[in-house]
Amino acid sequence: MRPDAAPYDEDMHEHVLVCVSPSPSSPYIIRTAAKMASAFGAEFTALYVQTPTDESMSEQDRTRLNENIKLAEEQGADLVTVYGEDIASQIAEFVRVSGVTKIVLGRSNVSRRHFWNKPPLTEKLTDLVPSADIHIIPDVSLDKRRPQLGMFSIRQFIVYPKDLLIMVGIIALVTAIGRIFGYYGIDESTIMAIYILGVLIVALTTRGYTTSVICSFTSVLAFNFFFTEPKMSLHAYDSRYTVAFAIMLIISILTGALATKLKYHAKVSAQSAFKTKVLFDTNQMLQKAKSEEDIMNVTASQLMKLLDRDIVIYPEVNGGIDKGLLYTASDDAAGGSLFAPNEREAAQWVFENHHRAGKLTDRFSDAQCLYLAIRIHVHVYGVVGIRITSRALDYFENSMLLSILGECALAIENLRNEQEKERSAILAKNEQMRANFLRTFSHDLRTPLTSISGYASTLLSNYDKLDDETRKQIFSDIYDDSQWLINLVENLLSVTRIEEGRMQLNSSVQLMEEVIDEAIRYIVRRKTSHEISVHYEDDMLLSKVDPKLIMQVIVNLVDNAIKYTPEGSHIRITAKKQDGFVQVSVADDGPGIPDEIKPRIFEMFFTGNTSLVDSRRSLGLGLFLCKSIVTAHGGDLTVTDNEPHGSIFTFTIPSGEVIINE
Repeated sequence: MRPDAAPYDEDMHEHVLVCVSPSPSSPYIIRTAAKMASAFGAEFTALYVQTPTDESMSEQDRTRLNENIKLAEEQGADLVTVYGEDIASQIAEFVRVSGVTKIVLGRSNVSRRHFWNKPPLTEKLTDLVPSADIHIIPDVSLDKRRPQLGMFSIRQFIVYPKDLLIMVGIIALVTAIGRIFGYYGIDESTIMAIYILGVLIVALTTRGYTTSVICSFTSVLAFNFFFTEPKMSLHAYDSRYTVAFAIMLIISILTGALATKLKYHAKVSAQSAFKTKVLFDTNQMLQKAKSEEDIMNVTASQLMKLLDRDIVIYPEVNGGIDKGLLYTASDDAAGGSLFAPNEREAAQWVFENHHRAGKLTDRFSDAQCLYLAIRIHVHVYGVVGIRITSRALDYFENSMLLSILGECALAIENLRNEQEKERSAILAKNEQMRANFLRTFSHDLRTPLTSISGYASTLLSNYDKLDDETRKQIFSDIYDDSQWLINLVENLLSVTRIEEGRMQLNSSVQLMEEVIDEAIRYIVRRKTSHEISVHYEDDMLLSKVDPKLIMQVIVNLVDNAIKYTPEGSHIRITAKKQDGFVQVSVADDGPGIPDEIKPRIFEMFFTGNTSLVDSRRSLGLGLFLCKSIVTAHGGDLTVTDNEPHGSIFTFTIPSGEVIINE
């Protein structure tokens, strides 16, 4: 640690960054960083900086790099890849934008011997990010290691026949253009620029550096042979041409080298753009997914599009993995063997240990698939298997695979969090409804029961002292209260049957006049100061209904109108035929229903906070029950305003016909 590092603040959020490389000591550095992140409870990130020289990495170093990246993932690090030529500046930029507080990397014990040698990475980082703590793990293996030339670096020096043909063709074309320009008197500097352009085109269309370097020398010779005096000779009379040739050669070589680098950066940019597009499309599709099954389908389709391989997904269910889901990249692919016992055993191990297993790994290497966990931190939401055939996943494919699995895990976590919030909200609402129901129900039961108890006590104590008219009035009040209680209990029982799905319709063709008249007779048996009238716009209104339930609807609607309108109000019941239905309306001329509560009046337990004239609060079950009964009959119940004031409740039920059997 640097001596000028800031003191540790317990409230500060720690973020540990470890730099991954092909070094043999990198595993030790990664494990040390993981222990440090665990000790500080810090966020842990593994960073790999990809440079143009990685193209020339040996197969041994490439294999070691992949193993180190897997190790970082197994240690719980979030893997990040950046691209650039200057490793120190790329690390410093990531540190600044990601809030990294501690950097862990290895350093060789070899000192900087000459002033022209590049300063070590650690010295550069100390200057670029002075705010971060840099922890240096000595990497003694770097003292003895030398850069190894891989197959790709050897190819840089190979000249391919096709590239030579391209070079010869371009030089011939440039020479022909130069001869035409010379014929029209265009100066030699322009022709020299055309040759430099030819070198650039050769560098862009061929492989490696060698062809562009050969093209540079050949261009100088061609220019000397065809355009300098004496022409058709490699001699030059003017000594100034020697300097011009040297400058032309240097410019051509630099142009070729820059063009080669440009091709590499274009390749990296294309990969980054493709990765960004795939991840963006994946994120968009995952946001539209409505279930975990949809999320798994999107993830599998994106992986098949990216890798062109068969995919197996084992979703997490009740703390274990469910049966596997197979997604084949081709129609003729046979995937039955992917569900063999050893394959599922590998997937189960990945689910329990949160590490990759299967093909290309040390565990279950005989499996056909490479298995990885779909997880966020310690939460595993499934296991995905990728069939590995003759070709292993390259670094870019592996990076994309991890990114898509991370998006999948995040989508599942968000979906489960949203579902948990909905369940909590429903439970809270149900608990509130239950509390409101118990409070209201106890109040509504106590009021008539207290009245009945009081009247009974009066009759028992003073029966002989009361005259016949008073006793009759008391009996009538007891009857009204008991009828109100019976109606309340009937509504409760009906609602219970509806909620439990036990409501059965005993439908038959009924004359609506009889149903409505029976309901009115039940209502007028109770004392009421309201005026109730019935009007039929059509004769013989037949409907196929359960008469007992429809009578309960009419009783509830009329009783509701009596409760919420002042004494002396007029209640009008109207029945008529309309479009194959019988339409029944209950209208009153009371104060009406405010527009803001109309959408909620058919909800269970909704009362609208309206006080009643007899001090009995409604449980909010009547209209809910009416709506449920009418809907069960295939009709509808609505509410509208009764101009100039009041409300109209209208319900429709299917009309019926009398079948005469001869």
